[in-house]
Amino acid sequence: MSETTKILLRGAKVLGGEPQDVLIDGETIAAVGTGLSAEGATVVDAEGKVLLPGLVDLHTHLREPGREDSETVLTGTKAAAVGGFTAVHAMANTFPVADTAGVVEQVWRLGRESGYCDVQPVGAVTVGLEGKKLAELGAMHDSAAGVKVFSDDGKCVDDAVIMRRALEYVKAFDGVVAQHAQEPRLTEGAQMNEGIVSAELGLGGWPAVAEESIIARDVLLAAHVGSRVHICHLSTAGSVEIVRWAKSKGWNVTAEVTPHHLLLTDELVRTYNPVYKVNPPLRTEADVMALREALADGTIDCVATDHAPHPHEDKDCEWAAAAMGMVGLETALSVVQQTMVDTGLMDWAGVADRMSFRPAAIGRLEGHGRPVSAGEPANLTLVDPAYLGAVDPSGFASRSRNTPYEGRELPGRVTHTWLRGRATVVDGNLA
Repeated sequence: MSETTKILLRGAKVLGGEPQDVLIDGETIAAVGTGLSAEGATVVDAEGKVLLPGLVDLHTHLREPGREDSETVLTGTKAAAVGGFTAVHAMANTFPVADTAGVVEQVWRLGRESGYCDVQPVGAVTVGLEGKKLAELGAMHDSAAGVKVFSDDGKCVDDAVIMRRALEYVKAFDGVVAQHAQEPRLTEGAQMNEGIVSAELGLGGWPAVAEESIIARDVLLAAHVGSRVHICHLSTAGSVEIVRWAKSKGWNVTAEVTPHHLLLTDELVRTYNPVYKVNPPLRTEADVMALREALADGTIDCVATDHAPHPHEDKDCEWAAAAMGMVGLETALSVVQQTMVDTGLMDWAGVADRMSFRPAAIGRLEGHGRPVSAGEPANLTLVDPAYLGAVDPSGFASRSRNTPYEGRELPGRVTHTWLRGRATVVDGNLA
C-alpha cells in the first residue's frame, strides 16, 4: 500500500460538477479550487473524470470467519476498493455467527489489518440467526467494533415480538435493525419470483407479498416503539409503496436496493443459469422500473451491493441445488451509472448521496460519507464515466466469480480509490 503523501488531482469533476483541482495532504483534503499547486505533490490527471466521496456499502458478505473458501476479509476489501468503496458493513451470517462481542471484534480487527477499506461489522439480531432469542446487542455495541447495525440477513426476524424487542433495545444507543423481509411460510421451497415466468418454468414461486407483508409489519412496529428500521434489498413495486407511505408519516424507516435489482429481471431465469439465483429473487420489468424511480426520488435511500460470494461448486450445479447470491462490489457503480445516470434519472451528486452520504448516515459511520471539501477525510473515488467494457470475472479481486454480468458491457470504471489519503487503487489496479 503506497504511503500517504501530497496528491494533486487536476481537473476532476467533483460530484460531476465543473472541473476543479483537489489537493490531498496526508489523511485529509487540504484544498479544493482551480489552479492549485503544491510543491512535491504527486499529480493525477483527472480530466474528464468524476470525483466522488468514497463509496459506503451497508450490505456486504465477507464470509470470514468460516467460509474462507468463498471470500475473506482481505479479498473482500480488495474487491471493495476496486469498486470504489472505502467502507463496507460486514453481514453477520458467518460461521460462527457474529452474535457476540468476540466475533464482531475479530471481523473488525481483520478489517483494520487488511487496510483496503474500513470494515464495520453488523451484529446478528438473534442468537445463531435462529430467531428465538436476542443476541448480545448491547455487548456488541460496547465492543471495540462499536456495532450500530444489526441484522439476521439471510434469514428474516419473522417473530413480531422478537422484532419489537430488538427495535426497543437498539434505541438505547441509536442503533438500527436491518430486516431481511421474507415471510418464511410464504416462501417454502421458493426458487424464483412468483409470476408468469415461474408458472411457465414450473419453479416454486416467491411472491412479492412475502416481502411486502414483513415490511408493512416492521414499519408499524418501528413507529410504535419510536425506533429505526432499515429494509434490506427491497425488490418489489409494492414494497416501494409501503416505504413511501411510512416515510410520509414521518417514521424512521430507510431502505436499500441492490444494483442487480435495478437492472436484471426474472426473464433471465429462463436460461436456468444459477448465476441468476438470488435472494430476494429477480423480479419483473415493472418492479425494476419502480425501484429506479424510487431510488431517484429518494424513497429508497441507498444502493447496497448484497455482495454474496460463493465457490464455483455452489453455483455450477442444477438450479434447485444452487446457492443464492451474486458478487457485486466490483460492478456496483457501473450498474448504477447504466441504470440511473446514463438514463437521466440521477446525476453524479445523486450517486454520491445514495452510495456514500446516506449509507454512512444510516450506519452512523464517522469519517465516511463526507463532503469533498477542505478539512474532510480524504476518502475518495475517481471514476472514468466514458469507459465501456465487458465484465471479465477472471480479473476480479474477489475470491469468487459468481457475477451475473460476465461478458456484459457496462459503463464506467473506478481508476483511483483513496482511504484517508492512502491510495488503495491506482489506474484501476490495486495499490
